[in-house]
This record gives sequence, C-alpha cells and structure tokens, in this order.
Amino acid sequence: MPVDQFFGRGAVRQLKYVGEEAASEIQQLIEAVIANEDELEKWEALLNRALDLEGGVTRNSHPNAIDLVRDVFNLFLAKFPLLYAYWKKYANWEFSIGGPETADEIYERGVAAIPKSADLWENYCDFKIMTCHDNNTIREIFERAASFVGLDFFSSSFWDKYIEFEERVQEPGKVTQLLKRASQLPTYHFEKYFQKFYPLIVGSEPYENLVDEATLDGITTKVKVQNPGLNPESIEFDREIRKEIYNWYCPGREERSHYIRVLYEFELAIKRHYFTTAELDHEELEGWRKYLDHHEKSETEQNVMNLYERCLVPCALHEEFWGRYARWLASRNREEDARIVYMKAGCIFIPISRPEIRLTWARFEEKLGRIHVARDIHVSILEQLPGHVETITSLAGLARRHEGNHAAIQVLDEYIEIEKNRLAEKMAQEGKLEADDFEACGHLVAEQARILWKCEGDVSAARQIFESKQDQFLASETFWAKYLDFEASQPFVKGQDTHAYVKAVYDKIVGNGHLNKEAKEHLSKAYMDFILDRGDKDATEEWMKIHREVHGYVSKDTESPSSKDAQNAAGNARKNRTA
Repeated sequence: MPVDQFFGRGAVRQLKYVGEEAASEIQQLIEAVIANEDELEKWEALLNRALDLEGGVTRNSHPNAIDLVRDVFNLFLAKFPLLYAYWKKYANWEFSIGGPETADEIYERGVAAIPKSADLWENYCDFKIMTCHDNNTIREIFERAASFVGLDFFSSSFWDKYIEFEERVQEPGKVTQLLKRASQLPTYHFEKYFQKFYPLIVGSEPYENLVDEATLDGITTKVKVQNPGLNPESIEFDREIRKEIYNWYCPGREERSHYIRVLYEFELAIKRHYFTTAELDHEELEGWRKYLDHHEKSETEQNVMNLYERCLVPCALHEEFWGRYARWLASRNREEDARIVYMKAGCIFIPISRPEIRLTWARFEEKLGRIHVARDIHVSILEQLPGHVETITSLAGLARRHEGNHAAIQVLDEYIEIEKNRLAEKMAQEGKLEADDFEACGHLVAEQARILWKCEGDVSAARQIFESKQDQFLASETFWAKYLDFEASQPFVKGQDTHAYVKAVYDKIVGNGHLNKEAKEHLSKAYMDFILDRGDKDATEEWMKIHREVHGYVSKDTESPSSKDAQNAAGNARKNRTA
C-alpha cells in the first residue's frame, strides 16, 4: 500500500511491502536502508530489486509491486533530490505505467527539486516535444528552463535544443529571436550564436526582429541625419541601417569576450557539475571558493545567487558552502532565503552525524527572535543523536540566554539523567561499561559548574557541583580535566591556599583506580604545568617527583650502549680479579 505523505529522516520506516514475491529479500533491503539511510548504495539496491519484481514492473504488474516501486522512488528522491538521472528514470517508469500525465508530474517535481540541472530540463523538453502537440505549451517549458539554466556558462546544448525546436516547427521569426538572445548572453558559446545571427542582420530579416523598437528608432534617425539625400526605400538605405545594427552589437561582443575569458579560468577548475555522494577533491573545492569570491566582489546579486545554486549541486554534502550561502543572503537582509538554505542543508543534504550546520541554523533563528524554533532544532538533533554533548551544551546555552542560569542547569540535569539511564541500560544488556561511556555525563556536569562559576560568579557552588558528583564519574577523564582546570584557574587570594585545592583534586586523580594510565598521564601533565606556572620556590621539587612517578626510572632495556659497555667492562674486570 502507498506510504503516507511523510518525508524526511526516518520516513523510510513507514515503507511496507505486502506482496509475496521476494518478500523476505525486500524486507532485508528495507531494513538495510533504515539502518543507514545516508548510504546511497543501499537505496539503489532496494530500488533496483523492486523494479525487477515480476521480471520487471509494468502497468500489468500486481498493484503491490507498483506501489512498492512508486514508494521507494518517492522516499529515495526525497532523500537524494539532486540525482537527476533518477528523476528521469522515475518519469520514464511512470510513463510506462500511467502515461504522459503521471510522467509530467514527476518531471515537474524533479525540476522543482533541482532547478539548476540543465540535463533534467533538456530531458523534460524532449519529453514534452514527444508527448505534447501544443507548441505554446512546449515553449513555456523551454522558457522556464531558460530562466534557470539559460545563463549557465556551458548552456549551449540547451539553446541548441530550443533553436532546433523552433526550426522544426518552422517559426523563423522565433529562431531569429533565440539567436539574438543567445548571442547576447555571457556564455562560453555566445559567439557561435552571433555568427548564425550575423547573416540575418545583413540579409533580409525584418528590422524589428533584430533590435528593439527604441534602438531601431535611434538607428533610423542616425542614418537619416548622416545620409540626408538617401531614399528610405532604397537598398542603400537598408544597407546603412543594417550596418548600424551590426555596429550596435559590436561593443557588447567585445565586453562579453573579455568577460568570458575571465570566467573561463574559474570554470576550468570545475570538473563535476552534478551531484554524487563521492567527495570532491581539494582542488575542486578550492576552485569553487575562488569562483564565489570573485562573484561576491564583482557580480550582481542575481548572478551570485545563480552561482551558489550551481555550486550547491556538486557541493551539496559540504556544509561549508551551505553556511557561506546562508551568511551571504543574511548579509543582504534576505533572511527568509537564508532560512530556506539552512533548512535544505539541515533537513535534506547534510547527514545528521554532522550537526554543526543545524546548530548554526538554530543560532540564526535565535538571532531573529524565533526561540521556540531554535529549541526545536536542538531537540530534533538529539532525537537522532542522543547524548551529543555539543548539542546539549548549546541547548543549555539557549536556555541560559533567555531564561537564566538555573534554567540552563536544569536542562543539563535532564540530559545527565537521560545519559545515566542509557548507561544503566547498557550495563544491564552488556554487563560492562567502557571509560568513554562516562565522557558525555562528565562534560555536562562540568558545564553546570562552569555556568555557576563564570556566569553566576559563584565559585563555591561550582566547587560543590564537582565535589558532589565526583564519585559518579570516576572513569571520566573529561570530568577530572575540567575539575582540575577549574581549581587551577582560580585567582590568587591572599590568605587562601589555592595550591591546596588543586593538589587535592590531583591527589584524587592519582588515587583513582578507574582512570587508565594514559588519562592519568594527561592529567598529571596539566598539574605539572600548574606547578611551574603558579608554584613557589619548592615547585620544582614537586615537579620532579611527579615527573619521576609518571615516567618512571630508566629501565635496563632502554640504557644507552655506552652505559651497557661500561657495565660489561666492570663485570669482566671483576671476573679477572677473581680468577
């Protein structure tokens, strides 16, 4: 049966197959996608197997098989909307199942999802030419395509297709208009179109097809002034008009040629113009950065936006470019456009395992006063990444800024309890816990103390947090590192032994049997640095003592060759004396 109209992370869980053929295999493939829905190959395996049911799903297949294919396509393309080849594949399949109307709907969804795909627009235009007999309807599709991809640097295949269509339907006036239009665009092949346009200028094409009315009036007046005795109906007058029309286009050609030479250097650095889950190499990423730098400094706002939209197809998995685009839009007071960019990045393209762009989105919403939205973004991250320390800390910071310090501490308390319950469940299931399991809680407790110390100004309350929780997080290196740093960071107060507080924490670390050797070495190094930075005249004595305890004495296996030689010589001498 068809899935509900719910898309987004986790939506694949609603996918059901009630058919009999390959039921267990299909279910295994569905579960594989559920386990890692960011992995493209698992989706492709599921889709291909669904399409192969009954020897290939057609309009005569069982409704269960048709529903499954349709549902998988919908969920797959909601997850990976930039895969233009799959939109084409889906449209072709729908054409075989339901005819041109259903295929048309898929193409419309496809170009809405990836409007900067020249390939998809060209496929859509081909489909319309094949299935539609209304030339005006076909032109509407071409014009929509032109508004999205007509300005692309290498857009000649699109313009060739559009011109070919008008030639086929025998509309020479429209062909002229397209040649004129394409020859004036700052695209790599603009000169090719001008060379086709030039014979029309000097030939017999009506003037009104060559230039706009205002320009033609100006040219006509100029020719009459320069040639007062020339008959406007004469061939000579026509020749002068056409010469002036050609001259009118010349400065623009020169400017475009220079402009194209500048852009060509940037375009050379871009090898991939389509989306794939494979990472882009460093050189290509750097090429996009330089191209965007150039546009932001010297191009119109619309041209900058067009380049960003192009960039975010091959670079869709790189949050760097999403964040950069959103910041650029916000700097131009286009907050709603920036919000859409953050939403696309956070909800569709950037895997949840990399939540940084979502946290930036939350701060963007907070800055605009949408506190509840910022909070919801944090909560949605934690639903997918329970125990993610940076997100919990950020959520507590949101509460502190708008509700006060104790609200932040309460948020941290809630998530500390959630983490403790998770640890209890793991202990019950596995019978043991690793040292790393305690790090999240240790960090959150330390954050509570930090808020009391630095935001509330209550050192005693912060110290009480550490002291009261220390027995719960004996195995957390983070907890002890933060505790030691807290005491070591306290200012000198006359009459108060700050060193004693720090040493007391260090002594607990040394006597802590739950910390591994490496953790103790890290913490000892921090304490040794404190001794040298803040200690008195006896500091080096304590430092040397700890240094010896941490690193031990020189073992026999690590003695120098000269030392061993000396020992051997002494041993031989003793033997000789005895003999």
